[in-house]
Amino acid sequence: MPTHNGPTSSGHGPEGHKKEEIDASLLYERTDVGVTGILVFLLAMGIFVAVTAFTCYGIGKLLNAHLNREDGPNNKWTRTVDIRQLGDMPSDPEMQNKMAQITQSFPTPRLLLDDGDRDIADLHAREDILLDHYTWVDQSKGIVRIPIERAMQIIAEKGLPVAPAAVVQPPMTGDNRPVVTMPLTNGFARTAFEQNETAEQAEKAAQGAQ
Repeated sequence: MPTHNGPTSSGHGPEGHKKEEIDASLLYERTDVGVTGILVFLLAMGIFVAVTAFTCYGIGKLLNAHLNREDGPNNKWTRTVDIRQLGDMPSDPEMQNKMAQITQSFPTPRLLLDDGDRDIADLHAREDILLDHYTWVDQSKGIVRIPIERAMQIIAEKGLPVAPAAVVQPPMTGDNRPVVTMPLTNGFARTAFEQNETAEQAEKAAQGAQ
């Protein structure tokens, strides 16, 4: 009794279709691409693009209408102006010079414009003057700022003034006593610009000594 579970001797498959023999010697496909599938894909993509564009346009209209209701009607202060009608601004040397004078006389603090760290080097030079020389703090009252080395000598000879004992509250249950550590630096460091200048000066001094 014949069954339909496998291919028959006539070369038909389970569904009754004839198995197509593939000839590899031709080196190309013998069948064309299905045009129907491509057309359906392009049509679906066109519909998707059209629906997306219409949706975005509708959302934009709704947002603009909401903003117009919030801002009120346009007037001479809120209407959009096309600045392209103004054209290019003419070059005025007098205005440029005035702008340069205003920029130079702008009050401090200003943005640092020197890429060579000249401003920081000048700041450190002023600090060195205050740290290494006697300067007036208030000449009318006779208050003088002394060099830091002399101040350290006075403190080493006389010691630091004794501050009144502070009242220390006992720690709460579960609290830990704070651990105070010494700082690793004094917070002052020369910039690379100053270090290079110092090295160049030392090299010139060594060459002059020879």
